[in-house]
Amino acid sequence: PVAAALAFICWAGSAAAAELAMFETATCPWCLKWHREVGPAYGRTDEGRLLPLRRVDMARPLPADLAGIAGVKYSPTFVVRDCKGEAGRIVGYSGEAEFYGELAAIIARMTAAGRPAAGC
Repeated sequence: PVAAALAFICWAGSAAAAELAMFETATCPWCLKWHREVGPAYGRTDEGRLLPLRRVDMARPLPADLAGIAGVKYSPTFVVRDCKGEAGRIVGYSGEAEFYGELAAIIARMTAAGRPAAGC
């Protein structure tokens, strides 16, 4: 399913429109665990090519382009965004398999809804 979504996104010409924003803190043990278990390979996966990782330090002011994302209280929180806005979120990290399972479900919903759309 992720490969099909990646093919759709690349065909639509909007691969750069989507991202995975990881809201984190420097002292978050679950964030560090994600970076150990998933981080090194994430950018080389289908998911990572479809949704490049953007790290967001929760201790700093929110970047202006992320102002529409509300309710992030826990770290890590992963927010999938495309040119239409937030497409899904994962709160917390309990392991690699669970993370990729939840991310695959978000990508499947995006694909079924025609997101991210071309020409945004």
